[in-house]
Amino acid sequence: MSLFIASLNSGSNGNCYYVGNNNEAVLIDAGISCRETAKRMNRLGLSMQKIKAVFISHEHDDHISGLEMLAKKYALPVYITEATLHSCRFKIQPELIHHFGPNERIRVGSLTIKTFSKKHDACDPHSFLVQDDENVCTGIFTDIGKACEQVIYHFKQCHAAFLEANYDEAMLAAGSYPWPLKKRISGGNGHLSNAAALELFNMHRSCKLTHLILSHLSKNNNTPELVEQTFRQHAGETKIVVAGRYRETEVYHIQNKTAAEEKTVYFNQDAVQLTMFN
Repeated sequence: MSLFIASLNSGSNGNCYYVGNNNEAVLIDAGISCRETAKRMNRLGLSMQKIKAVFISHEHDDHISGLEMLAKKYALPVYITEATLHSCRFKIQPELIHHFGPNERIRVGSLTIKTFSKKHDACDPHSFLVQDDENVCTGIFTDIGKACEQVIYHFKQCHAAFLEANYDEAMLAAGSYPWPLKKRISGGNGHLSNAAALELFNMHRSCKLTHLILSHLSKNNNTPELVEQTFRQHAGETKIVVAGRYRETEVYHIQNKTAAEEKTVYFNQDAVQLTMFN
């Protein structure tokens, strides 16, 4: 099997990421309206009927603003930590709520979602790996104050990743934000800079990482052009995509590249052997 992934929206105005296979899918966060979520999925040829659950990373509005209506309209199970739920003001039917803790493996159809904690200025922030039955793995690494051990460990496992590249350090320093906000963004519980994201990518990416979707860019302290230029020169064979603040990305098909290459090698070896015997 394999995974299909897309960013439906990414940034401080709303975050929502799609990960699924041929049969089912999950949404990571629901920070845009229910109507806009369905509209963007429809433009991508993705069916809302495939969505089997929503996983919430933390309680900030840009990750939950569309959740209440989305869960109600489609009767979607919502996976959320107990502390995060207590920090939210929405009303969701109790039977749709499922709590999780760190380092859990949750089955949704043939998908496995692994939860892990991270550094961010929320009450109980978590990130996720989504994996199919053949271990093709996509990670969602946004709203990260720093690349802690948990982030590094899970990033190393990915065939694809949504990775935060929130701000350029020089632009943030020279910008108009007040000092406390600058400190909050660049501190260990805020957001990941372009430089820190690039360091994580260069030092810890697996040889099987085929797609990197750079996410949660700041509107005022970054530009898509700068992020793409920064990463593309280091990308090698990894496809670099910059997720947008106002529109969805295309759908990317994530496969186990190593396994595919091995099958090709074996096939070629068999062909050589047949030629020799003939």
